[in-house]
Amino acid sequence: MPPPLPRSHWAALTDAQLLAQCEVDTYRASGPGGQKRNKTSSAVRLRHLPTGLLVIAEESRSQHENKAKCQQRLRRALFLHLREPILPDHLPTHPDYAPARDDEGRLHLREKDPRFWPAAGVVLDVLVHTQGQVSTAAELLGTSTANVVDFLQTHPALWQEANQVRAAFGLKGLKSG
Repeated sequence: MPPPLPRSHWAALTDAQLLAQCEVDTYRASGPGGQKRNKTSSAVRLRHLPTGLLVIAEESRSQHENKAKCQQRLRRALFLHLREPILPDHLPTHPDYAPARDDEGRLHLREKDPRFWPAAGVVLDVLVHTQGQVSTAAELLGTSTANVVDFLQTHPALWQEANQVRAAFGLKGLKSG
């Protein structure tokens, strides 16, 4: 079996290309939403077959809107859950990390910024590389430990994944503050 393709391969695909690699399921969502919600199969589940990633969206009564949300969530999942090896010497110029830094080398992005999830993937890659040591990761990333922690706290899923990385190396979870 050939080695798995790197995250950068999947992230570079168009939405249509990524969707073509998915098993798409539609189903009726349960819960609130009025009479129409329970009569239409508007919920969408995407399973990206090459990576095994699974995402769902069922909050809208529109199947089209839920499919679009699933595609966004799949892209986010690529950066959250697929790790790539890093070359510390190349971090300052890494195409997913360098554009995300400000003039002082810090990360000050929010989820809606298109640079956010690619940068988050690199930060998690470095955290894995440093066996969950945030201060060592910050040093490699060319920023402060506080900046890395602040960046990780900008999204609950990112914070959770960082703490799962730490737990995998026998470290305590980071405390939000």
